Amino acid sequence: MCSAASSMSITRSQHDEPGFLRPTGRPPLDDQLVALILRLARENPRWGYRRIQGELKKLGIGVSATTIRTVLLGSGLRPAPRRAQVTWRTFLRAQAAGIVATDFFTAETVGLKTLYVLFFIELHTRQVRVAGVTGHPNGPWVVQRARELAIERDCAQDPTVPRYLIRDRDTKYTRALDDVFAADGTQVVKTPVQAPNANAVAERWVRTVRQECLDWMLIWGRRHLEGVLSEYVRHYNDERPHRSLALRVPRGIDIRVATGAVTAVGSVRRRDRLGGLVHEY
Repeated sequence: MCSAASSMSITRSQHDEPGFLRPTGRPPLDDQLVALILRLARENPRWGYRRIQGELKKLGIGVSATTIRTVLLGSGLRPAPRRAQVTWRTFLRAQAAGIVATDFFTAETVGLKTLYVLFFIELHTRQVRVAGVTGHPNGPWVVQRARELAIERDCAQDPTVPRYLIRDRDTKYTRALDDVFAADGTQVVKTPVQAPNANAVAERWVRTVRQECLDWMLIWGRRHLEGVLSEYVRHYNDERPHRSLALRVPRGIDIRVATGAVTAVGSVRRRDRLGGLVHEY
């Protein structure tokens, strides 16, 4: 009993000594190191734990893959194969130079007849082409418009064949239409069901043409609508600045802006289109 009590007292006295170090767990990571791990993971979504570990080692920082995994999971970042999913917006930005989108919109005449407008728009340049206007759209009509578009490109000797065509799942877009584009090497990409944001550039152009043109005009018939749209598309492609193009026009006119203070403004004349509805300077 005495020996046991004495050993217990010795143990307590050792623990009570100021210089005695109690065993502790692994020290927490520095906040800056945690931030660096998360930064590498977010900026490189295809990197796994070992890849991040190697990048840190290259920077002279030694961290285990298990620690990196704990940090990422604690911040809600899943393993690399799942983080590497390419979002629709990322896909559009990366491939914009080779993407053309197509869609329909409608216009009402004064006689309450509904006309359907088929158009194509390049995502990179925002150039628009109205392919046709009809009161009775169907699959063969759309296919014929697509063939005419391909013929016009061949006649103009335009080598820029789009890599992708974005369209929705409307029944007017048939397999024959996809074959027309596939013959030129264009892959057709269908948007999800009831997801207009997946074709946002085309939807935005429909809003623009309505707000700036069609909502302010009475349409008498198909030929009148074709003339109005032809005039507006010419303005849209050649004269209208776009925020998405750094205030340039779709057809790429290079306007050099003078730097510094403007000392004088020369004569500025206005050209009216569509009966004065649209102004160009």
